[in-house]
This record gives sequence, C-alpha cells and structure tokens, in this order.
Amino acid sequence: MGSIAEPWGISESENANGTPKGLSRELRHGKTAHNMSSSSLRKKSDLRLIQNVPCKTLKNVLSNLQEVILGTKLALLFLAIPLAVIADYYHYGRPLIFGLSLIGLTPLAERVSFLTEQLAFYTGPTVGGLLNATCGNATELIIAILALANNKVAVVKYSLLGSILSNLLLVLGSSLFCGGIANIRREQRFDRKQADVNFFLLLMGLLCHLLPLLLKYAATGEASTSLINKMSLSLSRTSSIVMLIAYIAYLIFQLWTHRQFFEAQEDDEDDAYNDEVTVEETPVIGFWSGFAWLAGMTLVIALLSEYVVATIEDASDSWGLSVSFISIILLPIVGNAAEHAGAIIFAFKNKLDISLGVALGSATQISLFVVPLSVIVAWIMGIKMDLNFNTLETSCLALAIIITAFTLQDGTSHYMKGLVLMMCYVIIAACFFVDQIPQPKGTGLEMQPKNSEGGGFVSA
Repeated sequence: MGSIAEPWGISESENANGTPKGLSRELRHGKTAHNMSSSSLRKKSDLRLIQNVPCKTLKNVLSNLQEVILGTKLALLFLAIPLAVIADYYHYGRPLIFGLSLIGLTPLAERVSFLTEQLAFYTGPTVGGLLNATCGNATELIIAILALANNKVAVVKYSLLGSILSNLLLVLGSSLFCGGIANIRREQRFDRKQADVNFFLLLMGLLCHLLPLLLKYAATGEASTSLINKMSLSLSRTSSIVMLIAYIAYLIFQLWTHRQFFEAQEDDEDDAYNDEVTVEETPVIGFWSGFAWLAGMTLVIALLSEYVVATIEDASDSWGLSVSFISIILLPIVGNAAEHAGAIIFAFKNKLDISLGVALGSATQISLFVVPLSVIVAWIMGIKMDLNFNTLETSCLALAIIITAFTLQDGTSHYMKGLVLMMCYVIIAACFFVDQIPQPKGTGLEMQPKNSEGGGFVSA
C-alpha cells in the first residue's frame, strides 16, 4: 500500500490525482455526500495531553476514545445510551426508554459515517463508497429487521416511508430554505444530473408501490381478499428483486461509470464560503481499530433499535400519539438529525450539490435498497410483507416525489422553494397526527385504537 496521505494541492489544470479541476476532492477517499454532511458536525481533537502517556497501548486506546467518542459535537448525546440501558434494567417507564433510545441513535449514526470514511482511507474510494452505501442507512435497516423479527410490519412500513418523506421534504426543504436565506442576494445553482438520476429511480420505486395497491381496485367482485393479498405479495417480492438489481446498477453508475455526476462542483466563488482550508487529510485511527469500532457501534445501534421497537406502542399510548405518527415523523427526524444538520450547514455555504446528495441519495437508498431488502428478509423469515403501503401513504409518497421533482427542475434555488417543501411536510405530518382510521387487513398497516380518548394505536 502506498502513502495514505494524499495532497489536496491543485495544479492549474488538474487536481493532485489527475482528475479535472473543479471536481470534488473529498470523493477520492470514498467520501460521499453522507460523509461530508456528517463531517460538518465533527470537531478537531486535541491529543497533546494523551501524547504524554508513557504506555503505548493505553495511549492508543485513549487516542481512539478521543477521536471516536469525543470527536463530534454531539458527544454529549452519548450519555443517553447508558441511561437507556439503566432505564431498561431497572424497568423504568417504557416511554422513557423509547425517548432515550431515540436520542442515543443520533450520535451513533454520525459516528458510523465517520468510521466508514476512516476505513475508506485504507480500502480506497470504490470500496469505501460501497461501504458507505451499505452503512449509510444502517439505523433504518436495523430497526426494520428487528421490527420484522417482532412481526411489526406496520412499524417497518411506516418508518421507511417516513425516512423517504423526511429526506425529500424536510431535509431538502430546510436546506433550500436556509441556503436561500443565507445567500438571499445571489441565486443558488446546482447540477441537475444527479437529481435527475435519483428521481428516475424514485419514480421506479413508486411504481413498485402503486401496482400492488392498484391490484386491489382492479380486482373484480369474484376475486377473494385472500387471492388479492396473494397476488400483491407475489408481485411485491418480484418487484423487490428488480429494485435491488436496479440499486446495484445505481451503485455501478455512481461509483464507476458516471462518478462525475455525483461529485460536488467547486469554483473560486465557493471558496469564500469555506470556513476551513484543508491542506492534507490522513486517517486518525487504524484500519482494525476502525473496523472494531464500526462493529461495536452497529451492536449498540441494534440494542437501541430493539428498545425502540419494543417500546413504541407504550410511547404511543403514553404520549397520545399514533404509532404511524411516531414512525413516520419522529423516528426519521431524531434518528437522522446529524445528517440533516450537516445538509443544512452545507446549504448555508452555498454547496447545494452536497445537500442534494444527502437528501436525494438517502431517499433513493431507502426506496431501492432498504425497502426491498426488508421485503426479502421478511420473505425469508416467513412473514408476509408486501409493497402495498395503502392509499393515503402511497399518495403522500407520490406527491412528495412529484413536488420535489418540480422544485428542482430548473437547477436553481431560493428560499421560497424550501419553504413550500417544508410546509408540505408539515401538512403530511398533521395528516398522520389526526389519522385514526383503522387500515384494512392484509396491508400490513392495520392499527387498532388502544383507548377511546387518546390517539394511541397498536399494530395488529
């Protein structure tokens, strides 16, 4: 292996690695928009005190703790993790366990992004990009698998739908709004190429959700409910395989053949908005240390996700909120807060390509990877999960994709576009807040009222 550190100096016509001038330098180490958005929440570690420790092993351990645990502005939120474990051990209120677990997931998601970036220094940009593509939405995937293990199909569908809606409307909308306010006297521009690719894929995913839903309306009176459900399940499983194939093709397109579409453009005008000038970047932890930390973080995410899945109905009953509202609105907002904040920060710096990469890339990954993978995993586990998210939920998804596509069609942005997207998200949130209609059986979205006064629901 050659030298790990690579200079970021740029010649007159090329970057140091021979790529054309103007292309993103960060992606040479496998840093995607997810990594770069999370990097805005990191802080430089001061290792001067640790360097005086005589024992080399102890010094390495303390250095790793400093970089991994304290190397983020969200380090204080790590306290929620032991508090959640203590609350579960001593059988405190289950809504308290749910809230602490949600808070604890926030810094873990950001640290997973940091660790995949560190490993990319050793594996190279392509493998690093694949690693980030796999771990980018680890929290959603783990929650989905654990919910399936508990036969809570409704929670899986609602949480994944909520993640897509949150990225398309809330994250992108707040980024466009904040970026427009911060740059109110100048027009913000972005490259439409990556947005077009993501919308093609999102529309394909929408088609896979629409067809099982339309089967219910296309069936004649002679078709029984069980037959319609069987047809919907078979179609969903076939569509899920096709969606996973499309996602693999998308990775090849993104990481190999058309990588330039997904690289943030740089120009001299943007340099005035950079608050840091990085000359050289090197890994701060070793490969095996990073691998061990990543495995450990994944286990902790799995533990907290288990708490979330086990206590969501109790939180729903205690707080007077439906499971659908908690899954669609609260879970995505809290679980991905670090990534969302990073997207907004880059929009402030007039780097909308990165903000779009975070919002649209994450939505595409969930739609074409996490959702179909959940269907396949459910199939293996003998659980009947299809792609029918029911009429209201599928309609919200379709309108979110269409509205966002129209918002980004001209390659320019201002704060009004972001405001409209956020208002659309508020309207959808209000819809699920007041929704108390039990869903028809067979969709996986059946919710039964827990009491007559509050809005608490449980999955059937």
